[in-house]
Amino acid sequence: MNDRRYDVTAIGNAIVDVLAQSDDTFLQEHKLPKGTMSLIDALDAERLYGIMGPGVERSGGSAANTAAGIAMLGGNAAFIGKVSDDQLGEVFAHDIRAVGVEFRTPPLTDGLSTARSLIFVTPDAQRTMQTFLGACTAFGPEDVDEELIGQSRVLFLEGYLWDEPRAIDGMRKAARIAKQAGCKVAFTTSDPFCVDRHREEFLELIGGDVDILFANEAEIKSLFQVDDFDQALQRIRGKCEVVALTRSEKGSVVATDGEVHVIDAEKVDVVDTTGAGDAYAAGFLHGYTQRKSLHDCGRLGGLIASEAISHYGARAERDLKQLAAKV
Repeated sequence: MNDRRYDVTAIGNAIVDVLAQSDDTFLQEHKLPKGTMSLIDALDAERLYGIMGPGVERSGGSAANTAAGIAMLGGNAAFIGKVSDDQLGEVFAHDIRAVGVEFRTPPLTDGLSTARSLIFVTPDAQRTMQTFLGACTAFGPEDVDEELIGQSRVLFLEGYLWDEPRAIDGMRKAARIAKQAGCKVAFTTSDPFCVDRHREEFLELIGGDVDILFANEAEIKSLFQVDDFDQALQRIRGKCEVVALTRSEKGSVVATDGEVHVIDAEKVDVVDTTGAGDAYAAGFLHGYTQRKSLHDCGRLGGLIASEAISHYGARAERDLKQLAAKV
């Protein structure tokens, strides 16, 4: 795999984030489940956008954030995801290319507009996302770029895509191509509600195609429907080559069938948890493709995640290469 052009090719929803400060009263008043991502339609997107506070627009999407982080760390990353040929689509394409990510998925030329996620950030730094998927729902097997995957060390798949049947077909096609090309498959479970919706499909995918699994504590417990983290850890070990589990202020745990690494969290003043898991995956996968030890992969993931939660928005504001030099 040493001669491959890309360290990671990521597949996911191409979304423009709109972030605004909020409070618990607002969330309760509008029945928004705190700390989770919920899918909304175009009418709800317009309604919520009209009543939310002053917002900041930034390109986002879980796997896209991870690809951007890898590029900012000095790695070679590509992204596959669907936008429309509208203003937000141009914003997304410009932003991801500007940080050095290869992005060449043809835009949608009619119908749905580019996806946007309305993110309400409460004073405790929790983010509540209301997402209109728009053009993302048009992603299908025909958008899977076999050349990109074949030239990659790792294929990174986003669990959020499992909400669309044609996207599932595309993800399964991508995983098959990766396996045939000797490319590792990484997968993130994305969100506890996402796990609840697709538990059996996720377990099947993890047991059959996934080499590297990313999940947070709530997601891994939901996956196995248990209340105890250690019990969930024992259930997941051995189902894939590597599992990296984040635990917020408790740090992370990286495990294989034969070893377990417990990594302490970095000390940081938390401002906004948007994109923390995406940043962790970026740091971990950059370390992994640079052949660092699993312990150091976890340390690098935690370090990049700590940068992400120190400011508003999911994309880094500091020089990630300088941060990575500490590991």
